[in-house]
Amino acid sequence: MRAIHRPESRTVPEQPTAVVRSTLRHGELGDWVGPAFDQIAHYLHRHGVASCGFPFARYHLRRDGSFEVEAGLPVPAPIVGDARVRPSSLPGGHVVAVWHIGPYEQLGTAYQALTDWLKTEHGVRTSDPWEVYHGPARRDPQSWRTEVIQPFALARAEANAGGS
Repeated sequence: MRAIHRPESRTVPEQPTAVVRSTLRHGELGDWVGPAFDQIAHYLHRHGVASCGFPFARYHLRRDGSFEVEAGLPVPAPIVGDARVRPSSLPGGHVVAVWHIGPYEQLGTAYQALTDWLKTEHGVRTSDPWEVYHGPARRDPQSWRTEVIQPFALARAEANAGGS
């Protein structure tokens, strides 16, 4: 099995989510994400809400090099939230997605594949990407399946729309 699959574009609807947010440095992400998913799962269970998809994490890079991180689960409708678990959403619209099979430490190749695709297709990022973690976390990192999703618009379409 290849580590990276060819990027594919598609249109997705906006997706309500339940998230936990934090501001972290790169080295802190691994220890934070799992407990964040557990907090969300407990909240959803207490409120009788079933997740309707796989866990995800979305990273918003800050100027100081840290990340504003959302770890979350998709839900069928917006939640109320509490002091820790908050309502949020993943944007709808055009996205390009790539599958990565293997350790999270090698996800940089997936992000590079998205960057290369955007350049070739004259696409521009419209918001921050997110990672969707498919399947249970098995002990063998070589079998981990992560889908990296990047919202985009075509630069030519934007230029043509502005010239009308």
